[in-house]
Amino acid sequence: MATIITVSALLLTGCADGSGDGGGGGDGPEKTTLTVAGLPLADVAGLHLAIERKFFEREGLTVRVRPVQQSVQALPALAKGQVDIIGGADYVKFLQAREKGTLKTPYLAEGARNAPHMMDVLVPPESDIRTARDLKDKRVAVNILNNIQSLTLNGILRQEGAGRPDYRQVPFPQMATVLERGQVDAVHIAEPFRTALKRKLKARTVVDGDASPADGIPLSGYATTEQFAEKNPKTAAAFVRALRKGQAVAAEDREAVAKVLPSYTEIEPDEAAALKLPAYPETASASPLDRLIREMREQGLLKKKLAAGDVLHEPGK
Repeated sequence: MATIITVSALLLTGCADGSGDGGGGGDGPEKTTLTVAGLPLADVAGLHLAIERKFFEREGLTVRVRPVQQSVQALPALAKGQVDIIGGADYVKFLQAREKGTLKTPYLAEGARNAPHMMDVLVPPESDIRTARDLKDKRVAVNILNNIQSLTLNGILRQEGAGRPDYRQVPFPQMATVLERGQVDAVHIAEPFRTALKRKLKARTVVDGDASPADGIPLSGYATTEQFAEKNPKTAAAFVRALRKGQAVAAEDREAVAKVLPSYTEIEPDEAAALKLPAYPETASASPLDRLIREMREQGLLKKKLAAGDVLHEPGK
């Protein structure tokens, strides 16, 4: 398994290992050592499986993972070239950054799509919140404001004819604490934190985060910069080939995902076996992402026209 260091340590030591730059030559990758910022979520299981099973090594790549709690935390490092790729990069914030001209981040590959109960709204067992309609004006924790969680929940509530809650930004690892203390009324939480919180607090599910129109919607992917993709086309293609193999394992072998999750999250092995996993697409697809973009525009999170083809970067094979 690749060495794991925090992003803060990375920023203190400067750029990622430069020994991999220009080391490919010939038909090999231009850059052989890659730094990927990754979240402690089930979204990036395919990445860790590809590392564990040496799919990257077979493509001539060494992939090092730097953990982050929120994908946007890695954007400054990505812009400076200290991180090559962000795994588990949520589409909402990254598409907004692209629209604002902050940083254009093409996606090399999809990471995860929504699936039943992998991202739910939970409440304490004694809560009087019973249905989606009861969430109106209630304090609901989300990992990042105006992001994929509030976007999908707003869509579900709209379809239910329900009013919106009062969103509060709380990192996933802290959601159990704030819910237990009564600082929020509910949490919109993703795996692997969802299962851990349900067991710890005996929390109830009041909304399945995969309900229509959020069912199967793209959640996150593997984002880089236009400069990296243009400068390192062979590296990008090799990364995607290896990642697709990891995604295929994740999609087909639930036990493999359950075994790898404890290696990069705080989830216990017995809890990992009980997780509700996202879908792991092997190839990027424009249609689901266009659907997400339409929802973002409907909720005012994107102002300009944007198509999935403008965002997805399909490296040469």
